[in-house]
Amino acid sequence: MSTTRPSADPPPAASPPTAPPPAPDAPRLDLRLPSPLESVVDERLARHGVRLLLKRDDLIHPELTGNKYRKLRLNLAAAAAGGHGTLLTFGGAWSNHLRATAAAGRLFGFRTVGVVRGEELAARPLNASLARAAADGMRLDFVDRATYRRSAEPAVVAGLLARHGPAYVLPEGGSNALAATGCADLGREIGDAADVVAVACGTGGTLAGLAAGLPDAAEAIGFAVLRGDFLTEEVGRLQRAAFGRPLGRWRVETRFHHGGYARRTPALDAFAADFTARHGLAPDLVYVAKMLHGVVTLAEEGAFPPGTRVAAVVTG
Repeated sequence: MSTTRPSADPPPAASPPTAPPPAPDAPRLDLRLPSPLESVVDERLARHGVRLLLKRDDLIHPELTGNKYRKLRLNLAAAAAGGHGTLLTFGGAWSNHLRATAAAGRLFGFRTVGVVRGEELAARPLNASLARAAADGMRLDFVDRATYRRSAEPAVVAGLLARHGPAYVLPEGGSNALAATGCADLGREIGDAADVVAVACGTGGTLAGLAAGLPDAAEAIGFAVLRGDFLTEEVGRLQRAAFGRPLGRWRVETRFHHGGYARRTPALDAFAADFTARHGLAPDLVYVAKMLHGVVTLAEEGAFPPGTRVAAVVTG
């Protein structure tokens, strides 16, 4: 995944709708909201006096799980209100966002276009993530990496729209002002049940909204899944775009990317397998396993005072 992403945000609505208006023939989704907040006993944290909670956003909907539903919700409403029939967005070869946007398009009656980094991928069999997006009707447009790095530039976007027709443009990862606004519900749902909330971070939209929705006393920690130190600036930008100013207590932890986006190490594989054996939940290796590994490591380092309640967001 590139660290360059479209920066143009649609203005947040004065009174954002609470759900996207479905297309005439689209089903209304059976959503599990608020998502469950489950207490689990993990001896690695318990011996330091830390209590672990899992915020099960992966249970919101089988196809629009977790932060993807929260980030897309108000954008879908804005696209429908603007009369757009097509969603155009960006992602890497293993992008959860592309897959979720394709599913949302099928469920709500939008045509979808996914601009994928790496023109060489067009000559290969599609991986499981891109194959699912294509099966949901997404048109995949593979572009070279140099062009993808310039995907925020108006001339590049204009060229894509000329090729695919008018569309509502979503940035890489779906992170814009409306996405951050939608993710504030995550913080409000957790409320005062946790002292620290941990979430995996790719493009920063979920952390920006989560921190804004939490009570003042709580801290949000975003665990970066990409290499680089761009997220602190990006989360601040998203909060200013969504809320007019920085909100909440939050920080970005950059030590647990395990080599970068969609990369993994033997240590991460072993941690994920152990967590599954302990708790019966298999964390995905792109996002959630990295965040949980970070939480356990910080606890073992003494970063959380005894009595701290840590809620870890399982985004899917």
